[in-house]
Amino acid sequence: MLLGRIQVPPSVRRGEAFEVRILVEHPMETGFRRDMNGQSIPVYIVNKLSCRYAGYEVFSAELGTGMSANPYMAFFAVAESSGEVAVEWSDDRGATGRVTAMLNVT
Repeated sequence: MLLGRIQVPPSVRRGEAFEVRILVEHPMETGFRRDMNGQSIPVYIVNKLSCRYAGYEVFSAELGTGMSANPYMAFFAVAESSGEVAVEWSDDRGATGRVTAMLNVT
């Protein structure tokens, strides 16, 4: 299981845009580096990430080798109702991660 963090505001007014910030802890090896013995370090990347808010997908991304280690992403969504904001991701070796936060809409 991969680790990560999510940050959303504690409360938002209905119809207002709010920011979702995500940090995924992952080494993100590109496949171009070599170890101390000169052997190529294999590709190891987070390749899919998606965010669901109140059951609806509001953001998704397919990532590649151009991302840095511990990728950070931020995006905006519009608050419609209180609910869970859940972010899930997977890497090219099959490991997955998930973080959630509750959003209170007033």
